[in-house]
Amino acid sequence: MQKERRSQIEFIALMAALMSVTALAIDAILPALQLIGNDMGVVQVSDNQLLVTMIFLGLGIGPLLFGPLSDSKGRKPSVYIGFAIFLIASVICVYAQSLEIMIIGRILQGIGLSAPRTISIAIIRDLFEGDYMARIMSFVTVVFLLIPIVAPAMGQVILDTYNWKAIFVVQGVISILVATWFWKRQKETLQVAHRIPFSLERITSGFKETLKYPRTIGFTIIQGFIVGSFLVYLSASQQIFQDQYGLVDEFPYIFAGLAIAIGTAIFLNGAFVVRFGMEKIVSRSLVGFFIVSIAYLAFYSTVARPSIGVLIGFFALQFFCIGFLFGNLRALAMQAVGHIAGIGAAITGLISTLMAVPISTFIGKYVATSTLPLFIGFSICSAISLVILFWLKKNTSPAYTA
Repeated sequence: MQKERRSQIEFIALMAALMSVTALAIDAILPALQLIGNDMGVVQVSDNQLLVTMIFLGLGIGPLLFGPLSDSKGRKPSVYIGFAIFLIASVICVYAQSLEIMIIGRILQGIGLSAPRTISIAIIRDLFEGDYMARIMSFVTVVFLLIPIVAPAMGQVILDTYNWKAIFVVQGVISILVATWFWKRQKETLQVAHRIPFSLERITSGFKETLKYPRTIGFTIIQGFIVGSFLVYLSASQQIFQDQYGLVDEFPYIFAGLAIAIGTAIFLNGAFVVRFGMEKIVSRSLVGFFIVSIAYLAFYSTVARPSIGVLIGFFALQFFCIGFLFGNLRALAMQAVGHIAGIGAAITGLISTLMAVPISTFIGKYVATSTLPLFIGFSICSAISLVILFWLKKNTSPAYTA
């Protein structure tokens, strides 16, 4: 029993590590965005946000390749290919001389990291299902969230000691260490008998089959709105705290504190989800997310920048609600497509990410001098999500099949 418990702890840590390279690639460069933009000759400060949002574009595209590939060749080879692409992309970022080349590198980084990010979910789905899958996902995400807590501070230390290029070098070294751990310790979870030949037809048929499940598409669209609204904060956080509030040195610590708010919710979700069920938790969290957004607009709609304490307080409440949504929405979307876990994870991830990127890019352009557009975006995204959730509850059931 003790050996089995140690094995499960290592499994959770390893799956979190696979996801964490993505968080590291996103969050470690946040303190360096302005310096990178200056070196790339960026004129519009909001264009620096593209260095964050464009990696998400790659994260959305990549699963279309790695999902079917993992269903065909197994989970492990696909992860290795993804890490190799990430390392090549990191070299491109180090030697980039323009914003356009840097964006290409960031998109390729996202494509490469979509392999460990997506396939870790497929591995978990291979071994678990239902509320227990959500429970494992919650614990994995708690460990994963340690990276957003420390990554900006780590990036700042590297920046102060060397330069922004060294951040990409450190990311590459860490990815090699994680890939080696995965190679040594994780067994293949997709048996040969269950593998599906790789083909474009398979991608097309998998896409059509995924579209047959209203709950899968509904929860995926909700996830797109929630991730999109959160991505605005993620890409504009440096601009908000360092530029608008002048908190240059404090930024990594503020970012870490708000990440703890999300992590606390995800940790609690691991205990609550088996008791209350994913759908009830999602419903209440969405309502909470909407209420907090509306409360901010009611009290501060005429204030461009409230006090930093007020802003952090509202962010913390928002992100506490979001913490209950991330893992549960993904697990709910995957329930009906467990028999095609690889392509199912790829397509749901693609849809939600391709929604999130334009949502965040559009809203982010208005956050140059005020945080108000951010909360307007929060309220609109959560309101639409609640409408979709109400429709799903009224017209489908958890046992729904096409």
